[in-house]
Amino acid sequence: MAQAEKKPGFISKVKKYCREMKSELKKVVWPSKKQLLNNTGVVVVCSIFVGAFIWIFDAVGSLFVQGLISLFS
Repeated sequence: MAQAEKKPGFISKVKKYCREMKSELKKVVWPSKKQLLNNTGVVVVCSIFVGAFIWIFDAVGSLFVQGLISLFS
């Protein structure tokens, strides 16, 4: 009978994972400080804009529902 192929052990799998992870991390291009600050500013401004939009939409909806309730009660 043919010899059964030996499966790699847990330790060898962990070593392979670490080698591959190290290889991939060498490919990462980290942003400069200027890019990081610019991107952070864009995220903060967009978050504030979306939050304000949701707040206004909620306030208008709340007034509409309160108007309907007072109209029919």
